[in-house]
Amino acid sequence: MKIDTRTIGDVHVLDCSGKITLGQGTMAVRNAILDMLNTGATKVVINLADVNYIDSSGVGELVRSHTTVTNHGGQLRLLCLTKKVQEVMAITKLLTVFQAYDSEMATIDSFAR
Repeated sequence: MKIDTRTIGDVHVLDCSGKITLGQGTMAVRNAILDMLNTGATKVVINLADVNYIDSSGVGELVRSHTTVTNHGGQLRLLCLTKKVQEVMAITKLLTVFQAYDSEMATIDSFAR
C-alpha cells in the first residue's frame, strides 16, 4: 500500500495504490487521514483509482475515515472507485454513505455545493 498526498486549492487528496487490507494498508490510510486533519484539512478526497483490492478491514477503515473527518467538521469524498471496489461498496450498501465520483474535477467541485 502506497499513499501520496497532494493539495488542490483547499482540497487534500490521498492517492492510494495497492491493497487496502488489514495491517499496513489500513494503518497507512488511518495515519494519512489523521496527518491531514492535524494540518487543518477539512476537505478530503481518497483517490482509489490504483487500489486493486480491498478487504473488509479496508472497507471498515474507509468508514472510520469518513466518521473521523466528519467528527472534525470536515467532508470526505471518494474518487475513481475501481470495478472491484465499486462492487464491494455496492454489496455493503456503502455507496449510500459516501459521495463517490469518477472525475477529479467533479469531486473538487462537489465541495462548493
